[in-house]
Amino acid sequence: MLDLENRSIMYLPGVGPQKADILKKDAHIVSFGDMLYYFPYKYVDRSRFYKVCEVDGNMAFIQMKGKILYFDVVGEGRKKRLVGKFSDGTGVIDLVWFKGLSYVLDKIYPGKEYIVFGKPTEFGGTYNIAHPDIDPVELADKVANGLIPYYNTSERMKKAFLNSRAIQNIQYTILNTIQWKLPETLPDYLLQQIKMMSFPEAIKNIHFPESLEKLNQAQLRLKFDELFYIQLHLIQVGNYRRFKLKGIPFPVVGDYFNTFYKEYLPFELTSAQKRVVREIRSDLGSGRQMNRLIQGDVGSGKTLVALLSMLLALDNHCQACMMAPTEILATQHYATISKFLKEMNVQIALLTGSTKRKDREKILPAIANGHIQIVIGTHALIEDTVSFSSLGLAVIDEQHRFGVEQRSRLWTKGHIVPHVMIMTATPIPRTLAMTLYGDLDVSVIDELPPGRKPIQTVHRYDNRSAELYDFLKKEIQKGHQIYVVYPLIEGNERLDYKNLEDGFKIFKEVFSEYTVCMVHGKMKPADKEAEMRKFVSGKAQILVSTTVIEVGVDVPNASVMVIQSAERFGLSQLHQLRGRVGRGAEQSYCILVSSYKLSNETRKRLEIMVGTNNGFEIAEADLRMRGHGDLEGTLQSGDGLDLKIADLGSDGQILQYARDMAEIILNKDPDLLSETNGILNERLKILFSKKTNWGLIS
Repeated sequence: MLDLENRSIMYLPGVGPQKADILKKDAHIVSFGDMLYYFPYKYVDRSRFYKVCEVDGNMAFIQMKGKILYFDVVGEGRKKRLVGKFSDGTGVIDLVWFKGLSYVLDKIYPGKEYIVFGKPTEFGGTYNIAHPDIDPVELADKVANGLIPYYNTSERMKKAFLNSRAIQNIQYTILNTIQWKLPETLPDYLLQQIKMMSFPEAIKNIHFPESLEKLNQAQLRLKFDELFYIQLHLIQVGNYRRFKLKGIPFPVVGDYFNTFYKEYLPFELTSAQKRVVREIRSDLGSGRQMNRLIQGDVGSGKTLVALLSMLLALDNHCQACMMAPTEILATQHYATISKFLKEMNVQIALLTGSTKRKDREKILPAIANGHIQIVIGTHALIEDTVSFSSLGLAVIDEQHRFGVEQRSRLWTKGHIVPHVMIMTATPIPRTLAMTLYGDLDVSVIDELPPGRKPIQTVHRYDNRSAELYDFLKKEIQKGHQIYVVYPLIEGNERLDYKNLEDGFKIFKEVFSEYTVCMVHGKMKPADKEAEMRKFVSGKAQILVSTTVIEVGVDVPNASVMVIQSAERFGLSQLHQLRGRVGRGAEQSYCILVSSYKLSNETRKRLEIMVGTNNGFEIAEADLRMRGHGDLEGTLQSGDGLDLKIADLGSDGQILQYARDMAEIILNKDPDLLSETNGILNERLKILFSKKTNWGLIS
């Protein structure tokens, strides 16, 4: 075995400690294996040479062959630049360098023939190429031979001479060092079945493509490989949990469940809720540990389903807990569940960071001796001081807001592993759910309770504020409340906070007869909580905020969501924000306010929001438009989804094929113990042995 994962990039000729440190920090590259899996993001065809006389300002990238006639240093100080007059006999074009002047003068000589590659721009009636790639003509076979890969590089990498070309040179050195021999990653029988390029050939052609056709074949093979091993791992973990991991048996459907269901249920369950409750009852009665993801759009009734499940735990002499990501959300769940159970003799407690010491001194022993049956709280539930008598079910709301390590600590709270239910209002596209949650059982509540009116969504331009203010005043006069949300984008915080504060001042002036409050992430938690409570209690009519209200603030009286600079939000985030209204029986509105100048893609995004309230349609559209990268942060924290080449927005068919193949193999050989599958077992160990198996936790 070549053991590429354990061979340090530092000892490769041309790298060394300094460059290795930058590669580790900026590109997460430590080993030979990491580098070979650092794939190009695009390819440029350099098979054609242009003449200087053909150049115009509309060309993307061009390649020319000729000589530098002479160099000239122009300007002083920061405006100093080096200009090389380049000619191929048909005309002259300027090559310009703004930095690295001495390096260029030291390496490149007038009168010698070079290949020049770069993007031409027009300036003052003449054409120039800034910071071109420039190589001696004798390297033509290497640099001007068809498709040239381009690798992502940071500013720090470029300064350390680790530009795209340098990365390709490192790839060449690695492959040369191992004599271009790589082990195959799939067994022969599977290779024959899928009829794809071999793994060594794919790695060679991804970094040094022989042709466009071979590049396409290499990309297909490497995408399949990546998705196949993720699916193989997830299905194995899921099977282990389903068939080997014992759970606390809940054989009884008793008085707690039946009394609530028959006498105190506030309204008839939707058919979707009934179906999900049946799936949960089946899990809990099976003797295996439940690990179920409950997906449901905002307002679909997930909390009621969670409560019914918790009552099943009580019927089987176990405790239940619900963990929420914020104090406000935990307090709301506590209020909702206490209201549901007010006629029943069930002991419920709320435990958060703000719980007073004297209250804690009563609550903690009562949890430890089993007197308190249902505990609702924040991450305070996983502190060492909290000990359960018999924790049977852990419900985790909006789990992506907790790190996986935090969630795993719930496991240590019971003598036997508790059943786990995860709830999310983030609609997850099918391909993403298959990849992030492929080891979980998934239930979808795809129906809203009767009486809920669909939210009306409209798009307005920011030059029509007067009309908007009139509409908002009419809504407040009806006794309703308003959310106004401003974007807060990383890297632009200072300007965004200024926009928020300016907006707050305008709303206070325009709505001077009403109470306007403001919430943002820079505020102290106590101040934020106090402002939120003003709005939740109805004392304030308008809440101006950043996206901190995205998850879990339930104010049935709020009927309007105004999203300022809506063009700066992704689709899934817009949908989450919209879900903060429409929680009462009154007609609710979402108003997307944007500037008039919009790109086609942004206009399309806002049109999708106006056209549908279906969270799954929106999530699929978002995945297609933005790729999985932006979505993954909203879904999973801790283990993350680190795809090197596959794209869940466009590779859904490859993913499905990879999962089908993985299922067929594991159905025949669940533990991959056969000799022919030894290669799969070895590869899984290399890919996943370093990762804690959080999949078993949730």
